[in-house]
Amino acid sequence: MKPMNVGLLGIGTVGGGTFTVLTRNAEEITRRAGRPIRIVKVADRNLALAREVTNGTVDVTDDAFSVVSDPNVDIVVELIGGTTIAKELVLKAIENGKHVVTANKALLAHYGNEIFAAAQKKGVMVAFEAAVAGGIPIIKAVREGLSANRIEWIAGIINGTTNFILTEMREKGLAFEDVLQEAQRLGYAEADPTFDVEGVDAAHKLTILAAIGFGIPMQFDKAYTEGITKLTREDIRYAEQLGYRVKLLGITKRTDKGVELRVHPTLIPEKRLIANVNGAMNAVVVKGDAVGPTLYYGAGAGAEPTASSVVADLVDVTRMHTADPQQRVPHLAFQPDQLSDLPILPMSEVRTAYYLRLRAQDKPGVLADVTRILGDLEISIDAMIQKEPEEGESEADIILLTHITVEKNIDQAIAKIEALPAITGKVTRIRMEELGK
Repeated sequence: MKPMNVGLLGIGTVGGGTFTVLTRNAEEITRRAGRPIRIVKVADRNLALAREVTNGTVDVTDDAFSVVSDPNVDIVVELIGGTTIAKELVLKAIENGKHVVTANKALLAHYGNEIFAAAQKKGVMVAFEAAVAGGIPIIKAVREGLSANRIEWIAGIINGTTNFILTEMREKGLAFEDVLQEAQRLGYAEADPTFDVEGVDAAHKLTILAAIGFGIPMQFDKAYTEGITKLTREDIRYAEQLGYRVKLLGITKRTDKGVELRVHPTLIPEKRLIANVNGAMNAVVVKGDAVGPTLYYGAGAGAEPTASSVVADLVDVTRMHTADPQQRVPHLAFQPDQLSDLPILPMSEVRTAYYLRLRAQDKPGVLADVTRILGDLEISIDAMIQKEPEEGESEADIILLTHITVEKNIDQAIAKIEALPAITGKVTRIRMEELGK
């Protein structure tokens, strides 16, 4: 049977891994797909690298547009990244009737609606398993494996860099800045780590998960995003004393009022499996009404783990290449004309529990003032630690855990607590999730 010819855009870490896996496992992949899948053309600005990786076995060019316009190419794999030239190339490939496989979460989070509409109109597929959680087949699990379920919520550690940093802070008692430097030295963090440590990368991925989980359009601009740069080793230590771990989570929930879409540091009970996912690993918990909570764990980045997902998409596209477009799995799990207009809730309307740490003068009545403020806003306390002042100091930390309440009430409470004469500085707030039911 005629092979499926692939044009590869970008042969860096993931592109090189894709070429390696597709070459090494060619026989197995052919048996699965029903026909050979072969890379016939590679575009990369570094021609020397491209020739070295491919060992001179394929056509190499520095003109990516020549690949998406090549009539001999059936599937375009976009591994360039970014949202400018990548968008042009993907839309041009679709216009030319080619299927697209991409690992570009930023592109899909920002422009997925436009890209999927163009693909639908042209009758081609856009596959993106590698865009979320690297080698973990989470897109297929949510979109196909759990299609009998009404998805209730999804929560995930979907950025390996921040999980590595938080693991090191907890295990070694180091400050954020020190661990970040170590992460950069080891290659876990970029020279400019902003997208990772500020939660933007996780928010891109969460936007995609929310879309396929609830059948809503991509709405990255409405995602609440908070990173880990302000976390202290003290808060991580206090959390542990209370039986919790701190993780940067992407959380999306279906509620009566709409969909929560938020990325932020989160306290999770240490008994939860996801709380024990350490280092640069990823994990996603998906709660369906029929199946209950399900956990997906594995490498969230790296050459061959991510290539595993890219090649799986190539196999899927090859299998469905000749199928009636109406019989293919919809891009966002639900039929395009059946997407929901559920609103994304503003953060002020989100309901969760909270960890609060305040620095207070060691004198009578302070705790009474704080609890009165919380009580007036109908915020109940679940647990509390009151630390003794260090020798020679007149201030101490008070740590409070609240029951579930609405964020706007906590905002008001924090403002009033910070205004108390006996409170020094800002109140530290970290959200809490049970993730058990």
